[in-house]
Amino acid sequence: MTSYDDQNVFARILRGELPCEKLYEDEHTVAIMDIMPRGDGHLLVIPKTPSRNILDIEPADMAHVMATAQKMARALVKAFGADGITIQQFSEPAGGQIVFHTHVHVIPRFDGIKLRPHTGEMEDGMVLKANADKIRAALG
Repeated sequence: MTSYDDQNVFARILRGELPCEKLYEDEHTVAIMDIMPRGDGHLLVIPKTPSRNILDIEPADMAHVMATAQKMARALVKAFGADGITIQQFSEPAGGQIVFHTHVHVIPRFDGIKLRPHTGEMEDGMVLKANADKIRAALG
């Protein structure tokens, strides 16, 4: 396994070097909109402590990530009237990981609607902001 690269996009977002649509932040985690969403409201939960993925993250840090993922999942159901939630975490290239900083995808799901394919196309910024505003309102 390769070591952690502190120049990955999420590390740069955490340092404030790149913009993001931030939804939630606490001492241990940040939740942001996924800029290439597979469904409306698709967000990411990122630990503030550097780790590559589930194979090297400290258990306490993973627990914080999952607690935030649960909080965000509840907000997504409220904000979008979702019928369910998909949680995904990809580790290493063979597992589908593209950005090598631990992150968890939280995606609202709706009966009869499939996830959009991961095309690598960025969502319009106004759409991301509108969805982010709904989520922030649901968080209170």
